[in-house]
Amino acid sequence: MADQSTPLTLALQQLYRWEREAATDPVLHQPLEGAALRSYTWAQVADETRRMAAHLRALGREQGWESGARVAILSKNCAWWLMSDLAIWMAGYVSVPLYPTLAPETIRHILEHSDSRAIFVGKLDGWEAMQAGVPAGMSGISYPVSPASARQQYEDWDTICARTEPVLGEPLRGADELATLIYTSGTTGMPKGVMHSFGNFAWAVRAGLQRLPLHRHDRMLSYLPLAHVVERVLVEHCWLATGMQLYFAESLDTFTADLQRAQPTLFFSVPRLWTKFQQGVHAKLPPQRLQLLLRLPLVGWLVRRKILKALGLSKCRVAAGGAAPMPTALLQWFRQLGLPICEGYGMSENLAVSHITVPGQDQTGTVGIPYEGVETRVDPVSGELLMRSPALMLGYFKQPELSAEVLDAEGWLHTGDKAAVDERGCTRITGRVKDLFKTSKGKYVAPAPIEDRLGMHPAIEACAVVGANLAQPLGLLMLNPQAAAQRSDTTERAALEASLRAHLQAVNAHLDPHEQLGALVLLCTPWTVDNGLVTPTLKVRRPRVEELFGAQLEGWAEARQPLLWGD
Repeated sequence: MADQSTPLTLALQQLYRWEREAATDPVLHQPLEGAALRSYTWAQVADETRRMAAHLRALGREQGWESGARVAILSKNCAWWLMSDLAIWMAGYVSVPLYPTLAPETIRHILEHSDSRAIFVGKLDGWEAMQAGVPAGMSGISYPVSPASARQQYEDWDTICARTEPVLGEPLRGADELATLIYTSGTTGMPKGVMHSFGNFAWAVRAGLQRLPLHRHDRMLSYLPLAHVVERVLVEHCWLATGMQLYFAESLDTFTADLQRAQPTLFFSVPRLWTKFQQGVHAKLPPQRLQLLLRLPLVGWLVRRKILKALGLSKCRVAAGGAAPMPTALLQWFRQLGLPICEGYGMSENLAVSHITVPGQDQTGTVGIPYEGVETRVDPVSGELLMRSPALMLGYFKQPELSAEVLDAEGWLHTGDKAAVDERGCTRITGRVKDLFKTSKGKYVAPAPIEDRLGMHPAIEACAVVGANLAQPLGLLMLNPQAAAQRSDTTERAALEASLRAHLQAVNAHLDPHEQLGALVLLCTPWTVDNGLVTPTLKVRRPRVEELFGAQLEGWAEARQPLLWGD
């Protein structure tokens, strides 16, 4: 275990270390069109990073950029994303990652709010619509995997590297220097720019590796947005700290093949994808038959092995989940398969390093204990979880008044989450302080625990419990495509409805009378990033759900039917 008193090793120092010590080791594996795969060694990563850093320095001199100028990255995950980030830092600038699914208005807001001087435009599905959000005249650089129109508009990475001499030596940045602005995906309002220093990242990674030890021989698949704090810390900075190999996903259509190719030893995902894995298994092996087979000694071992191999997780020694609550039943299901999932808790404001369950210990139903060096307490009045650590943000960019709302004078971060701590010191997140709503009976309801139970039906892909000023809460359910298709078949529809009625009864049996759901509303329209119903990490945007369906809630409640079909 690392001594917390030892000096921190910063990101660029890690790059130079691997450049010296492991120059020929392949570390980045980038899929190209078709079945092609382009692998980068540490020497190649460092060389292209140095050349792009030199280009950015020249661009900054030519255009009169200030010290610490912001440079944006708009791309899906790829090798060039990571090298862009490193080049921005090496050149003396600050990176501003953008989610690759943002609307043009949000792109423009972030670029203008951050005063970004240039942008890397990389691998994107909807660039034709997005480009309206990039201010005219902004300098841009494209990747070899960028859309053709972006490559025509902006000079290509390879062309720049071919003509540019690399930065020499080992330029460093200070621990207190601003490294990046992480614009929150946010479940409410416009995104805020969370400021983090190089020292924040270095401390967060050291604390994380004490809980989840990783090494050079580990492998990860990078597929969740690198603009998100978890992927940034767990993938980018753990890669730099350990020297492990990274593989990138090509697309949703190739995700299974990408996972099989990577054979990750560490795999992190959000609850919605873990649920999809489970539903995929149940589609081929019904739950009752699976449970029967798992109880048979030799057969159970073979079934577990076959399922994990089919998922591409047979080599996985550390599985983790987070970004939203993990349903207890889902965690227990994967534990039965021999793949216990460590559930983590954190936020952009603390680099996602707050709590995580301890590998090898069954702390199901909690987010475990704090990382070493993290202080926590629960406010005795509001029940809100407060925490502080050396990984706390410097504040929100250009928004000191909002910073003061969440960081108090003693340095405590007010998380906005309600929590309880058990006798083991494990923390259970019980809901959002502001998500509580009051029914017309004057009773408060915390939706998160109900949603955990509700979302465990195999037909449900996402859900939200709403009901402010209604007599009883309602459950809004987004059905998965297979279940939605059953609506048009009389027999299949009847079976689905019977199953969901039984599920409603089972959920309500565990709730107090004022919490019990008056009805389930079945919705077939997907909840996507594009329509604003979920964030890029697939967390439900509750305000958007209430905005979109608010006018119908009272009518659904007055129908007094246990099941209703919505749009």
